[in-house]
Amino acid sequence: MSVIWENGVYGGNMSPERFVAVTSTTAAKIFNIYPQKGVIAPGSDADVIIWDPNTTTTVSKETHELNVDFNIFEGMTLHGIAETVIASGRIVKSPEEGLRVCTGSGRFVANPPFSPYVYSRVQASEERRNAEEVPVQRTKEDMFIDE
Repeated sequence: MSVIWENGVYGGNMSPERFVAVTSTTAAKIFNIYPQKGVIAPGSDADVIIWDPNTTTTVSKETHELNVDFNIFEGMTLHGIAETVIASGRIVKSPEEGLRVCTGSGRFVANPPFSPYVYSRVQASEERRNAEEVPVQRTKEDMFIDE
């Protein structure tokens, strides 16, 4: 999310409101898990991020919260971080305690294939393209080559 904030909002290419849409609602629709994810509403998961746009950090494989020994963004300075993360109503990351998740606390979220958000656009594009394609009718005279 910080990379999107850096290149989007901090870079002047997107509004903070668009950032929220891209990283929550739109992402959930693309992965076909909306409205379980991507919206704050009754019946949806209680997942919330409190964003600090003023904190600057440098990406490092030594400090990231991934179980790998490299990071493709190594050395990149980023403005803005997820300061506090609340998942299913529980604080799982905070400035005071860092990352604190329990083994087995994750939950499988089914994401059916062929998200209507994506595939309805693909289908509409194909239909437009097919409507624009008009076969050329040829006659025998058109095909005759005069030597």
